[in-house]
Amino acid sequence: MRLGIVRGSVVLNPALASFTGRRLVVVEPVTIANACAKNGCGGGKALVALDELGAAVGQMVAFTEGREASNPFWPAQVAVDAYCALIVDSLQIEPEQGRAGSEV
Repeated sequence: MRLGIVRGSVVLNPALASFTGRRLVVVEPVTIANACAKNGCGGGKALVALDELGAAVGQMVAFTEGREASNPFWPAQVAVDAYCALIVDSLQIEPEQGRAGSEV
């Protein structure tokens, strides 16, 4: 599971039957440096994820990728590569202990 920021939405025309009533969003993964800086930037390569939670543009989400992304639809087979699993309410990152000269 990775963290990302919702940057927009995707509309399919014609839509796949398995996507009817579901929303696709553009998610920009968040790098650890940007998460620590709390600057609202992502820094990763954007991807499309299926979102059933209603995440708004600018909200941070946690998403799964690959085969695990289709697990919420089991036993149905849905052609999805990424799935928004939760909306992040808050994020706390602690600096690593024992690393001389490291700042987070």
